[in-house]
Amino acid sequence: MDDELLAEARLRRPDGAPHDRFLSSYRARMGYRGQALVPPAVFGVEDAVDIHCHAHEGQQDALAIAKLASASGMKGLLFKSVVGMNRPDAPGPAAVVREVEADLGKWCEEHGIEPVRLWSGWIATDTRGMPLPEAARCAVEDGAAAIWMPVFRSANTLHKVGGLPVWWGEDSREWSDPLPWPDALRAGAYTLDDRGALKRDYKEVFRIAADHDVMVSFAHATHEEIYAMADEVRDLGITKAVIDHPFSPFIDLSLDQMRELASAGITMNFTYDEISPLLGVDPARMCAAIQALGTRHVTLSSDAGEPLFPNTVEALRLLRAHMRAFGLSDEQVHETSSVNPSRLLKADA
Repeated sequence: MDDELLAEARLRRPDGAPHDRFLSSYRARMGYRGQALVPPAVFGVEDAVDIHCHAHEGQQDALAIAKLASASGMKGLLFKSVVGMNRPDAPGPAAVVREVEADLGKWCEEHGIEPVRLWSGWIATDTRGMPLPEAARCAVEDGAAAIWMPVFRSANTLHKVGGLPVWWGEDSREWSDPLPWPDALRAGAYTLDDRGALKRDYKEVFRIAADHDVMVSFAHATHEEIYAMADEVRDLGITKAVIDHPFSPFIDLSLDQMRELASAGITMNFTYDEISPLLGVDPARMCAAIQALGTRHVTLSSDAGEPLFPNTVEALRLLRAHMRAFGLSDEQVHETSSVNPSRLLKADA
């Protein structure tokens, strides 16, 4: 079977036969040669911009990962989450990241290192008691470079993996079982109205993203929500829309669906999370999907920070290395992990 037919076969068979995956992964790991690693800096991430980095409570330390990214020659980190971002008395995610940026600047000056650029994101459930559009406008005007639709508290998340009952008013902090869909709708955030259109507040958030030309992620949306958001992207002429981890069970898009959404100018953001042992997506399948979509429609990011993952810098190195090993060229890896994410964050402006 030639390479093109093998790639098509991988895409037609989402899970793949165990032997197929074993064979392709062993060939890749034996055939791939990267630069030798010399801790504490990480090689293989130079000029990378990670648009999906976590550093909230219980995860990696924001300043520590910014120092490692700087020492390793990365270009930028977008913190989707950061310690204190949801506290009512906290200054907001952008202000928290500015504090990290100030401390990073001092450290880099002491060590003669170019500091990595840092950005903050904002998640649409972090309203701090304000109406949703007002909270979005405040976050963006304070410096947030990206808006995520509902994530942890979305109805889709609660339906698929559950959540903390304290989120919906119960006196428990033990993670629940997945909620039946009607219960998830009552307890979580859902962006569509009874007619299947985006609710007015969410439409206004998309308008704010368009007016300020910031990145907007569809987050953990259902397919119905994704397509309604895609319509809004088309209508508003948004050019910085992203679908995170399209192979994740939260999103679970087929290649045809990815192609359809990419044709609307929406970027597919593939992550280390997907190929990690926790989700186990075959990296050969991911690489084949990227090749089929075309790299201009793709970004690579870590979605790391949890203690069960490598740190963000190492996760991004692993993802880039896997994509090289399974068939992307150096130029394609650079485009998907540096050029395209830089455009989404206006990193070269």
